[in-house]
Amino acid sequence: MHSLKSIRNVAIIAHIDHGKTTLIDSIFRAARMFRENARVAKRFMDNNELERERGITIRSKHCTVEWKDHLINIIDTPGHADFSGEVERVLSMVDSVLLLVDANEGPMPQTRYVLMRALRSGLKPIVIINKVDRPQAEPLRALDQTFDLFVTLGATEEQCDFITLYGSGLNGWLSRDPEGTPEEGMDALFESIIDHVPPPEGDEEAPFLMQVNAIGWNDHIGRTGTGRILQGRLSKGMEINRWITRRKEAKNLYNDNESFEWEVSGKSEEKALYLWATQGQTTVAVESAGAGDIVTLAGPKELNIGDTLAAVELDNAARPPLDIEEPTVSMMFLINSGPFSGREGKAITQRQLKERLMRELRVNVSLRVEEVGRMDALKVSGRGELHLSILIEEMRREGLEFCVSAPEVITQIGDDGTLLEPVEEVVIDVMREHQGIVIEKVSERKGELQAMYTGAGEMIRMEFRMPTRGLIGYRSEFLTDTRGLGILASRFAAYAPWYGPVSGRNRGSMISMDTGLATGYSLENLQQRGTLFITPMTEVYTGMIIGENARPGDLPCNPTKRKALTNHRAATKDQTVTFDVPRTLTLESALEWIAKDELMEITPTALRLRKAILNHEERKKIERHMNAVEG
Repeated sequence: MHSLKSIRNVAIIAHIDHGKTTLIDSIFRAARMFRENARVAKRFMDNNELERERGITIRSKHCTVEWKDHLINIIDTPGHADFSGEVERVLSMVDSVLLLVDANEGPMPQTRYVLMRALRSGLKPIVIINKVDRPQAEPLRALDQTFDLFVTLGATEEQCDFITLYGSGLNGWLSRDPEGTPEEGMDALFESIIDHVPPPEGDEEAPFLMQVNAIGWNDHIGRTGTGRILQGRLSKGMEINRWITRRKEAKNLYNDNESFEWEVSGKSEEKALYLWATQGQTTVAVESAGAGDIVTLAGPKELNIGDTLAAVELDNAARPPLDIEEPTVSMMFLINSGPFSGREGKAITQRQLKERLMRELRVNVSLRVEEVGRMDALKVSGRGELHLSILIEEMRREGLEFCVSAPEVITQIGDDGTLLEPVEEVVIDVMREHQGIVIEKVSERKGELQAMYTGAGEMIRMEFRMPTRGLIGYRSEFLTDTRGLGILASRFAAYAPWYGPVSGRNRGSMISMDTGLATGYSLENLQQRGTLFITPMTEVYTGMIIGENARPGDLPCNPTKRKALTNHRAATKDQTVTFDVPRTLTLESALEWIAKDELMEITPTALRLRKAILNHEERKKIERHMNAVEG
C-alpha cells in the first residue's frame, strides 16, 4: 500500500483529438507497465469497439502507474462536448489536470470549457503543448493563446504560473524545452507530476467518507459506484450510510453560476459488499482502501451520481450534489413498421425497446427516456447528436431493428416566461477562399460572428454564437462548402431567448412510389434530378427515400421502372449506362439530413431513410389538413 503523501491524482483534459488517449499509451510504456515483448494495441484505454473505430473517448477511464515509489492515478476523460459532464465530475476526484493543447490548432471550444471547470475547482493545471513535431505546428503561439485563455477565464496568479511541457504523445516524449528531442522520453512529465501535483488531502485516521462520481452496472452484482476516498478507510463488508442530496431548485439556465441551495433528501443504511481498485489498466478486488485512493464499490441497491457514502458514526456527512448535465436534444425511438421489418435483425416491440433503454439508463446518467402516449414510440433525450448516435449504433450492433426521428432541440421556459433554446459556441477553421460562403451559411442559420483571427498561413479562425437548431444538418453542408478542408467544433454554451425561424434543408426528397428492385434504366434518369442514395438492384419499398431532390419539395418517383423491350431496344443496352457515385449516408449525416416528417430505419446491416407515413395519398391528405389548419 502507498502512503497518502506518495499518491498523485490527475486527469487528462483536452479538446477532442488533441491526443489524450495516445499520451496515456506512451505514459504506460515509459513506466514499463507492459512486458518488453507484449503486443499492445494503440489507444488501449479506448477498450470499447466504437471508441476504437471513431478514435474518441466516450466514457472516462481510470488507470494507475508507479514511478519512483509514487502511485499516479490517471483519468482519461472524453474530449467531445456531448460528454463534457463526465469531465466535471472527474475533476472532483483529482488534485491537478494535464491540459493538452494541439500545437497547431491551439485552444478549442472544449479546451475553454474544461479549463474553466478546472480553474474554478481550484486546480493548478500542467500544460502540455502536444504534436509539436507536426508540420505547421506553432507551439509558442499555442502557448500564448493558452495563457491568454487562462487570463480570460479569471485564473489566479498562481494558476497562471503553470508548468509547460512540449512534445509528442504519439512518439512518447515530452520536454520542458520547446526545442526538446525524442531522446528525452517521458521523465519530464513524471517529475512534473510528482513535484507540482499536491498529494490528496484527507485524514487516514478519520471516519470513512467518499462521494460517488461515476456509476456502472454489473449483471451479477448490480449498480456500482466510483469515487475518491476523501478520508478514513473503507473495508470490504463495512457498514456505511448513504446520504442522498438534491438541489432545492431545478437547474434551469446554464449560466456558470456555481452557488446553489441544496438539501438532504434521504438517508439509508447500506453495506459495502464488494470493493475494487485499479492496478495498471485492470480492476482488481481488494479488501480495503484508504484516503486518496480511487475505488469502485457495490452493495447498496441504489447508487447515484453525487451520493455521499460515510461511516455510520459520521453525522451530517452529506456533501453538495454533483451536477448531471441536462439533455439539449431529443428524438423519437420507434418500432420498425416498414415492410422489411425483421429481415435483417430482430424486430422489437415497444416493451423490448423500453427494456433496452432502461438498461442504458443504469449507466448513462445524461440520458432521459419518456413515454409519449404512443404504443410504438418513446422519446429519448441526450446531450447532443453524437451522444444519441452512439446509443443508436450500440443497439444496432446488438442486432436490433428500430426507427428514429430527426433530432429536435429541447426548449425551456425562463423565469419571466420567455421561451429559451440551447445555444452553441462554434469555432470554425477554414481556408480564406471559403470564408465568404461559411459566413453566409452560418448567418442564415442565425449564427452571430463573435471574433475572427488570421494567421500567417491560408487558414482563418472564426468564432460564432449559434442556436443548436442551426447546427443540426449543417455539418455535412459545411464539409461540402469547404471541400473537406474545414474544421468545425462546437460546445453547448447556455440557454438563450428563442432566435426565431432558422433555415434548414432547402432540398426535398426523392420518394419511391413502388416496391421492388431499383433498375439502371430508372436511376439513369433520376440521377439527373438530384443526388441518389442507392444503386441499381437495391431493394426499395413504397415511401422509402432513395435520394435528394435538386429542388425544394419532395419528388415522388418509381425507381423500379423497367424499359420496354422492342426489336430496336436490346436488353444489353443498359450495360453502357454510367452512374454517378451515390451518396453514402453515415449514421450521423443521415440524422442531420432527415426532415421532421421522415425517419431513419436502422438494422444491423443497413440504414434506410423513409417517410414517417409511407402511403403517398395519406401523406397528401395530412398535408392538406395541416395547411387548412394553419390557414
